[in-house]
Amino acid sequence: MADPIHPGGPTRALVIANPASGSYNPRLIMEVEELCADYLRHTEVYSTTGPGDATEAVRSRVSAGANAPDLVVAIGGDGTVQEVVQGLVSATGPRAALLAVPGGTGNSGYKMLWGEQFWAETLKAVLADCGPGGAARLRHLDTAHLEETGRTVYLGGCSGVIAEALVSARSVPQSGRARYARAYTEAARAYTPYPGRVTVDGHLVHQGPTLLANVGGGQYRGGQFLVLPHSLLDDGLLDVCVIGGEVPAAEVPALTLQAAHMTHPATVYARGRRITIERTDGQRLSFEHDGEYQQQTGTSVTLQVMPHALAAWAPAD
Repeated sequence: MADPIHPGGPTRALVIANPASGSYNPRLIMEVEELCADYLRHTEVYSTTGPGDATEAVRSRVSAGANAPDLVVAIGGDGTVQEVVQGLVSATGPRAALLAVPGGTGNSGYKMLWGEQFWAETLKAVLADCGPGGAARLRHLDTAHLEETGRTVYLGGCSGVIAEALVSARSVPQSGRARYARAYTEAARAYTPYPGRVTVDGHLVHQGPTLLANVGGGQYRGGQFLVLPHSLLDDGLLDVCVIGGEVPAAEVPALTLQAAHMTHPATVYARGRRITIERTDGQRLSFEHDGEYQQQTGTSVTLQVMPHALAAWAPAD
């Protein structure tokens, strides 16, 4: 083991690996484990066996008292990270901090903090260079509470065409971000705007034909589409971007790739603490959060900000 890191740095790690993630790589798991073992007192690797398993594994271990990990490394896609976040925010005892290692399709959770930096450089920064003047620091990020399901939203949630893209992705043979990009494009070509309404802290900000309403959280969806370009991760507010039906649906992927939708008059951008998205014709609202399509929601969803609820490692700058 290397010399102990500065007080306040991680000492015990739980590594969560998802064999079902979009880009599962056993060698990646081994490399993460070896790097953690070089610097930390204890490292455990846990491979998930099904939906919800990561949440329970994290919750039980982080609540274990003196032997609890203070670093949880999530290897997988945004869905895996989201399950880990559920476990972290519901655990009892001292907070453990999150670090995502990209191993899925979009990997937006990694990109929103670390950009395109290679994962090994990121992990080394957290393990060995997180002191004063170092390359990594702890941040306490906002999350959101989805009232209809009681779940925690990490990256953000979106209605409409982005939600439908997750359905399209099931039949796309590609992997990684190319898979999501193709699914998003195909879903947009066939998408019909839904009659919608969006309120922010009780104030109506949009009503009418709606292509999507994105609430977050992270700036990117699918690891590359800059839907919420002004979002800050720890300002105590949720950003919401609504793209109205006046925009041709097929153009939305290209527009959101570089945030060009922000200049369109049919785009509404706002911030608040409690945001409700509704479908006004009585039909079910198509909605996803953190890369997972939600089957349990009805005609509307409401998200309430949870300020500074999640500890996560991030670049020092």
